[in-house]
Amino acid sequence: MKINALMSIFTPKDLKFFPLLKKHSEIIEQSATHLQDLFASSDTNQMNELCRLIKIEEKNGDIVTGEIFKALNETFITPFDREDITLLTDEMDDVIDIINSVSRKTMLYSPETLVPEMLEMAVVIKKGATEIKSAVDELPNIKKYDKQIRLHTKQIKHLEQEVDALYEMGTSKLFKSNFRPEELIKLKEIIQDLERIANKINSVGKILKTIIVKYS
Repeated sequence: MKINALMSIFTPKDLKFFPLLKKHSEIIEQSATHLQDLFASSDTNQMNELCRLIKIEEKNGDIVTGEIFKALNETFITPFDREDITLLTDEMDDVIDIINSVSRKTMLYSPETLVPEMLEMAVVIKKGATEIKSAVDELPNIKKYDKQIRLHTKQIKHLEQEVDALYEMGTSKLFKSNFRPEELIKLKEIIQDLERIANKINSVGKILKTIIVKYS
């Protein structure tokens, strides 16, 4: 038996990571909510405010990420493998970063119009963020709630496939419409980044699934 595995039997695991991961997942959900509202709005002032709020959440996410890595450096026994905690934290932080990037691009580029699939993608992204939060909430009791967490990861994968389908439909519309070249470039970047968010959310789901396999 490895030393870490042996020590984990006799040493209480530091549980500070669960509140931090929970906080991170809440930031993801709130950022995704603001993103959904941003794509649903046509009021410039409201959109600017939503972009500002997303930036605040992105900064909050960076703070939590730093706190998690600091805790990793200071903790001998962790509830999960350090590598898994590191990967989960990095991927969750990436979700927030890309949401912030999309919101800033949308305001910076100020496209004349958006294809309907963009809002639909944002709605599905919000659902995926909620699934992440629900799965992370259940991590402290992983042996009891492993089936529920598995269901959340399956739903995350399903939602990612929904976004992929919307991305294909939206991109097809872009190239079949009579958008001016500069508008086409703007919209293509935005819709690609929306798909990147869904892909990152699915990456979080994969890491959660790995943790379940190891510890449930």
